[in-house]
Amino acid sequence: MTAAVTSTNRAPQQGTSKLAMTAFWAILRRDILVTSRGFVAFLVQSFMQPLLYLFVFGVVLPEIGIAAPGYGALLLPGIVTLTVFLSAVQGIMLPLSLDLGFTREIDDRLLAPTPVGAIVLEKILFATLRGLISAAILFPLAYWILGDEYRVQSGSIPLMIGLILLTAILGSAVGLVFGTIVPAEHIALAFAGVFTPMLFTGCLQYPWAALHDLPIFRVVTLINPLTYSSEGLRYAMVPLGENGAHTPSLALGWVLLGLIGFAALFFQLGLKSFKFKAIH
Repeated sequence: MTAAVTSTNRAPQQGTSKLAMTAFWAILRRDILVTSRGFVAFLVQSFMQPLLYLFVFGVVLPEIGIAAPGYGALLLPGIVTLTVFLSAVQGIMLPLSLDLGFTREIDDRLLAPTPVGAIVLEKILFATLRGLISAAILFPLAYWILGDEYRVQSGSIPLMIGLILLTAILGSAVGLVFGTIVPAEHIALAFAGVFTPMLFTGCLQYPWAALHDLPIFRVVTLINPLTYSSEGLRYAMVPLGENGAHTPSLALGWVLLGLIGFAALFFQLGLKSFKFKAIH
């Protein structure tokens, strides 16, 4: 009798879980389809600024003697961070801000047979995929632009992929927070007031170890989550020196702690903010 009751209870639970998963993947497929239809816009959003950075700082400045030869190799990890992070942020921030806006388009998704947390996870997953796709496209473009300046060591590819994944998750979590607290009409202001300073204090264009004569600024960069991504990727990507040593950078342990810690912090903040906005 007890076994029969247990079996009866499990059947509705399994049916509900299957329905929730079906709804989850349906929402994800819809977001992917919408992005694929606007693929040109995705390319412009994701690559215009990074490619100009690569060309000007990695090609033009070394060519005219302002930057040292080989600077492109130091710059590329920062450009990968920039591309992956911004692509992930853009994949969730503006769409979520619009969904939670006056039209309340988010209500359609809240009516789906899936938990509220699953809707957040879908948006995180979609934005993370955007970040990973942008990284996959960036590397051949960087090779084409940098030419002889393109140098990436091949001995740390698994580490590099893992750091890129963490960067995409971080960008998704940051986009989740700002997508829930910034109205759609103020998105441009958020990019100018928040993300622009992040791009110049995140060690994208310079290694953290080179800031020893600027101790205050060095501390400021540690508050920026982008520092941990760019330093980690610099450790994994820049070719080893003549003595077989990695380029001086933040210790890998601190890099992983910073990326995971900031991603978890922003995800928790974004989840709470999303639930509050969705209910109210």
